Amino acid sequence: MITGPQLRAARALLGIDQRELARLAGLSPQTVQRMEACPGSVRAVVDSLEKVVTALAEAGVEMIAEGTPSHGTGRGVRLIERRQAVRDER
Repeated sequence: MITGPQLRAARALLGIDQRELARLAGLSPQTVQRMEACPGSVRAVVDSLEKVVTALAEAGVEMIAEGTPSHGTGRGVRLIERRQAVRDER
């Protein structure tokens, strides 16, 4: 599943704003804004989510689902889940 924070990070990697991502995906800026506002998995019409993921892929960002390997060869980032012990130390 794709998350709102993951979409924001993907946009940041590309250096584009919500309006530009919406243009690339053929969606309204409000749709992208609603997707990115989801704290967890994006809740959206499947077609709209596919358009966003495709637009990001065509722009050069690979969306990596939790627990799956990256098949890309470029630079990138991945958010790792911290162990509870690390969280408790803070």
